[in-house]
Amino acid sequence: MANFSMANYTIGVDLGGTNLRVAAVDEHGLVIERMSLSTQLSLGRDRVIDDMCAGIQRLTQKLAASSKLLGIGIGVPGIIDMAAGTVREAANLPGWAGFPVRAEIERRLRTKIILENDARVATLGEKWLGAGRAVDDMAMLTLGTGVGGGLVLGGKIWYGMNGMAGEFGHFTVEPEGHPCGCGSRGCLEQYASATAVVRMAREVASGGATGVAGISELSSKAVYELAKQGDPDAQRVFAKMGWALGIVLADLVNGLNLPMYVIGGGAESAWDAFAPSMFEELQARSVVYAATNPDGTPTAAGKTIITRAMLGSGAGLLGAARLPVI
Repeated sequence: MANFSMANYTIGVDLGGTNLRVAAVDEHGLVIERMSLSTQLSLGRDRVIDDMCAGIQRLTQKLAASSKLLGIGIGVPGIIDMAAGTVREAANLPGWAGFPVRAEIERRLRTKIILENDARVATLGEKWLGAGRAVDDMAMLTLGTGVGGGLVLGGKIWYGMNGMAGEFGHFTVEPEGHPCGCGSRGCLEQYASATAVVRMAREVASGGATGVAGISELSSKAVYELAKQGDPDAQRVFAKMGWALGIVLADLVNGLNLPMYVIGGGAESAWDAFAPSMFEELQARSVVYAATNPDGTPTAAGKTIITRAMLGSGAGLLGAARLPVI
């Protein structure tokens, strides 16, 4: 690991479908400077890269006289080819698939960068400053538009043979289940993402569920609000979500036996709606899982911890900033 001084910092970039955030972060995780822009996806790939590079340059120029830049980490949504520095697949970044993203950014900035998947940098952020601070090994599932994930082993991201480790969203929970964009069926992503919540709500509405059918603008948040009000059909949607998560968590606990599994991402905010069925399914299916309290904390020292992420949307930005120095 690199040695920091008070004047040393890294740059972290979190590229999302809505916002592009750039931050200068010191060794303790303190954000020295930050900026946020709208992600101009409709204006094309080059415009997004222009804005990203301009933001990085603005921060580095501002800090150049007093601080030393140790590296730049960039988190992007999509499957990353780590060796080539390209995005293999990126449903939310049109025109990025196969493009030499890393080489193009390095050409513009005239310095090396680390390009990484957004779920993995969020996992690293939670390990560094969030829920995983006290453990060396952890897994994280990020519940958003899709379901991503990451593994940290020995304090570092675990990539697997070719950089594909941590694709928990494509664990099968229902072999003949709903078709997935990956080409398989019944993937976790089809039951535990915000998109899945909306789809499942539409399905129950078509079956005559009056509460869900009455939502004028259907969204996962609206379904969650209805579930909190006691609507049984909305509650069944989140019970299904928890069921799917419990199956995958049981597989992870049984197979990896890590000390901690973290649930993050925007859809994690519905924790109280899906967690009961998630823990029930996990208890039933895992041969090694030890019981936790309803909030996910362990019942005794040394037990497996299933818990919520702590850093929210900041996990990706901090994790990206951590990439150059681990």
